[in-house]
Amino acid sequence: MISFINFKRGYLEIKEQIQDVINRVLDRQWFIFGEELEKFEVEFSKYIGAEYGIGCASGTDALYLAVMANNIGKNDEVITISHTMTSTVDAIVRSGATPVFVDIDPETYNIDPYKIEEQITNKTKAIMLVHLYGNPADMDPILDIAESYNLLIIEDACQAHGTEYKGRKAGCIGHIGCFSFYPSKNLGAYGDAGMIITNNSDLAMKLKLYRNYGQRERYHHEFVGINSRMDEIQAAILQVKLKYLDNWNKRRRKNAKLYNELLSEVDVITPIEKDYAKHIYHLYVIRSKNRDKLKIHLDKNNVQTYIHYPIPVHMQVAYSDYRNLYKLPSTEKICNEILSLPMHPWLREEEIRSVSAFIKKFK
Repeated sequence: MISFINFKRGYLEIKEQIQDVINRVLDRQWFIFGEELEKFEVEFSKYIGAEYGIGCASGTDALYLAVMANNIGKNDEVITISHTMTSTVDAIVRSGATPVFVDIDPETYNIDPYKIEEQITNKTKAIMLVHLYGNPADMDPILDIAESYNLLIIEDACQAHGTEYKGRKAGCIGHIGCFSFYPSKNLGAYGDAGMIITNNSDLAMKLKLYRNYGQRERYHHEFVGINSRMDEIQAAILQVKLKYLDNWNKRRRKNAKLYNELLSEVDVITPIEKDYAKHIYHLYVIRSKNRDKLKIHLDKNNVQTYIHYPIPVHMQVAYSDYRNLYKLPSTEKICNEILSLPMHPWLREEEIRSVSAFIKKFK
């Protein structure tokens, strides 16, 4: 079986260091809001290029806290995309606000910046864009729109650890960036964890309160917050793995280049990397008009694949209130064609060649 991701290979590469930091936390016997989290918040925010990092329990919570701390709620609207993990839209809906969907660029699968302005109303408070699959959204026109209409930019960078737009890392280009450290991410914990990035000191302090029941000191609550904490063991593990992130991303990019070369004469569409982008290939996603049959073919040949994502959010039962409000032709078309191939830093050249050979044999 050629696995979609191979956690074991990744673990064995850094096993001794991981065991050492876990033992360090266990010896210290301090498990929540301690030195490990403080250190990782500083290290990760510095890596991204921002002043402040606020650790939390997951990427989903990071998005929700970003909306909550900016007082976005009932009667407000947030512009976003439908081709994404539901957590992007969940953060908006849970806050009481309304998601307003914009179609995607059919080449990058990110928000089409030239379709945003027509959806802005006097209720619009923010643009929540997604750097999908590790490929950056086209930020300059989005920044211009946000400035013109005084809108907040929330970057869903949950798949974009090290992604760059014109030399700047995703997550620090807008007003606030949100990251997930789910185990399969380019920088993944051994459990759930998330981070919010900002350059605004007041917002950073507010987020720290919101993630801990809205309390500045124990049992004194200034806001109605939530319980969303990154534990010390995950923070310690992520410190170790952060040192390897650039190298692991480099290996992903090398793997993607080989895929591109091997699939160049096959009837599939391979990922696009624009001039402004540094794609870090959290996912390597191809398109095929016979996607479902191709997936079955690869499954039969012991190649593990996934579809990210088969049903747009606005067509999900849970979000049916928004189903008939928007025409999203590019979104709906690509959801029937996309297929994610095995991609991780420990993928071997012979495995990429085998996957590509199976695709070439597909008829």
